[in-house]
Amino acid sequence: MEQRSLADRSVSVVGLGAWQLGADWGEVAEADAVAVVDAAVDAGVTFIDTADVYGDGRSERIIGGWLAAHPGSGVTVATKMGRRVEQRPENYTGQAMRAWNDRSRTNLGVDTLDLVQLHCPPTALYSSDALFDDLDAMVEEGRMRAYGVSVETCDEALTAIARPGVRSVQIILNALRLKPLEQVLPAAQESGTAIIARVPLASGLLSGRYDETTTFAADDHRTYNRRGEAFDVGETFSGVPYEVGLEAVRELRSAVPEGAATAAFALRWIIDQPGVTTVIPGARNPEQARANAASAGLAPLTADQQAAVRDVYDRIVRPHVHARW
Repeated sequence: MEQRSLADRSVSVVGLGAWQLGADWGEVAEADAVAVVDAAVDAGVTFIDTADVYGDGRSERIIGGWLAAHPGSGVTVATKMGRRVEQRPENYTGQAMRAWNDRSRTNLGVDTLDLVQLHCPPTALYSSDALFDDLDAMVEEGRMRAYGVSVETCDEALTAIARPGVRSVQIILNALRLKPLEQVLPAAQESGTAIIARVPLASGLLSGRYDETTTFAADDHRTYNRRGEAFDVGETFSGVPYEVGLEAVRELRSAVPEGAATAAFALRWIIDQPGVTTVIPGARNPEQARANAASAGLAPLTADQQAAVRDVYDRIVRPHVHARW
């Protein structure tokens, strides 16, 4: 699989998002979670993204167990910190961040974390010199090789990119969320900041498998967070109202190449965007992991296909999301 540079490491253009391995998408047995990681890596994935809050550490522990069983795998693991406390700037102290870092290192079974990302922190923190001084110090202490941020808005991304120590920005980018193309990706290219594209299939909407009759389990965020009841609504279906998303995906299908899956088309669209380093779809089973990885083998989209994505976004989706994030 094609590799791109992230914090001085080479990572696959399709990674694995490990939220599903922790919680919030329904129950996944540990053996099934390990099988997902096995399938992804066997298919060429060399980048896994997790967080300390996914299953309250379960996702990290599963990945840590996999790393212990596969020494020298060459897989880069990124985690996140900060969402296990009330989201107030004063809770992000150097002492607190070191405690979060210690817990993640224990969960993952490593002395030095490859990449640690602030997990969509309060907006005010992006302007805190003291916070970023602490992060720089944690790198110097050998706790982590590099740090980045996971953001909700394009403005947050731009502020983070301007910070010289920030090596990566993780942002929602998919065929239903095009705003990062305007300023964020060009700024990242200019600064050499890696872009990690999350929620690439809009919580499954862009798989093309859902319709008005689809239901999700009570413990699935696609049930309990549709209006942002638990966290930012942009993380669920990319903030697009469900019925609007269904309409957009139906129109996008006409641009999907013959023989290709809608999900693969959607992932290839992200890979093709200048400035993107890696895209991190999740997977609940090995088949999904292999299919996601295979999207890197699709031919780059044509100009007409790119234009079709833009047209559907502008006509159907833009009014619902563009001004919000």
